[in-house]
Amino acid sequence: MKNPNPLVLKLITLIFFFSMSIAVAQPSDDCVETLQCESSWVGMSDAERASVFEFAEDYKAFIHRARTELTFVTEAVAFAEANGFTELTGSTVLIPGTRIYEVNRDRAISLLVIGEQSLREGFHIIGAHIDSPHLDLKGRPLYQDSEFALFQTNNHGGIKYHQWTNLPLALLGRIDQKDGTTIAVSIGLDADDPIFMIPELSPHVDRGRGSRSLDDFIGPEDLDPVVGHIPNQESDGDVVDRVLAYLDREYGVTRADLVSAELALVPAGAPRDMGFDRGLIAAYGQDDRLASYTTLRAIAAVPRPQKTTMAYLVDNEEVGNRNNTGARSEHFADLLSRLLYSELGSEYREPLFRRALRHTRFISIDVNPGVNPMNPGAWELGNAPKLGYGVNLKLYGQGNNANSEFIAWTRHLLDSNNIPWQTSTYKVGSAGGGTIGGEFSRQNIEVIDFGVPLLSIHTPFAVSSKVDVYNLYRAARAFYAFDE
Repeated sequence: MKNPNPLVLKLITLIFFFSMSIAVAQPSDDCVETLQCESSWVGMSDAERASVFEFAEDYKAFIHRARTELTFVTEAVAFAEANGFTELTGSTVLIPGTRIYEVNRDRAISLLVIGEQSLREGFHIIGAHIDSPHLDLKGRPLYQDSEFALFQTNNHGGIKYHQWTNLPLALLGRIDQKDGTTIAVSIGLDADDPIFMIPELSPHVDRGRGSRSLDDFIGPEDLDPVVGHIPNQESDGDVVDRVLAYLDREYGVTRADLVSAELALVPAGAPRDMGFDRGLIAAYGQDDRLASYTTLRAIAAVPRPQKTTMAYLVDNEEVGNRNNTGARSEHFADLLSRLLYSELGSEYREPLFRRALRHTRFISIDVNPGVNPMNPGAWELGNAPKLGYGVNLKLYGQGNNANSEFIAWTRHLLDSNNIPWQTSTYKVGSAGGGTIGGEFSRQNIEVIDFGVPLLSIHTPFAVSSKVDVYNLYRAARAFYAFDE
């Protein structure tokens, strides 16, 4: 790898420190000490508001393209290379300012900027997940019912089943064949593409169903979208045969090839501004590609940190951090140990790797529900996060918090950089949710959970505040740039 151009690094550094001086709705001293804070929109200048809205446009454009973990990684690689990152290889020389990335099986990605300190002194890492709740196709999905061709599905992550009916859906993913060929599939995002849909009963013919509970109204086995309608005249009107003929013609795949496919049904609608004032974003996949995108932007903005910085963006959080691309994978330890070995060579020892973990700070960022005007009583409002009030520190209790000294360190980081923050604690015993942080705290790393509040999490269109998205980016950037 070529050494970074020093003139380019100098320019990046100047831009970075100039941009760090731009604060958005700086919290007052009274707010910092008493936590009696106003919305981050209050007191914002025209220039600050323009920065927030500009960032939101870039964010919407990115998540429109990055609908799945596979497409997120594709877009992240393009972003990384456009910002001076190169792929980690065995010959990569790790000097301060080196910008590298590594892809794990096309479904997870890590980006790093090498710092001034030795890797033995630990890392500053932000982790987030790039998968979102969606519908997967079963291994043998295609069947016919009532002269329609349908796909059988399985849900990835927690969803309310009724929210996925009567909704335009796109089909995204890949099909892998026995000869090693991989075929990319994307149907439904372009205006000229067909879409798919799970049709619900009309009110004219569903009398008697209205007395059922919501959980019984639509079940998981009811989420089968219509994918074909025209009969095949050469096979006794079989609609499925016509769909198979289409798949063969367009992609060269058979019914058996669908067994080795990863195909997801996701909402086809584009991200949109919400409200007369355009202060909100309604979009699919903000859990947790909001955090992943702001992390990408933040690590690209830091030219030469003190500690080596890392964005660790993983798959499968919505189903328990499983598999070799999830947060439980040994890929994380494998990557860090390889980097340390690259620096130390024959001096590498396991205790030095464990020392690096002990000296690492890790922010786990995942969105969480915010106070919802439809039912504000779902929260104990004194400990509830509100849209527009900044990033929130997740204080779960019951042994799941960061230790108090790391929380205090984080408060200092945020307050020193004029970044508005709040706290989030669920009602005891009535709500909950996890993220990737626990997978790293058990490795003796200091971990704290961040978030920003959303409305309608795990629905086809979650809602964020543009100012929270921007302040999360600022928080991530400040963490990466921290100088002890």
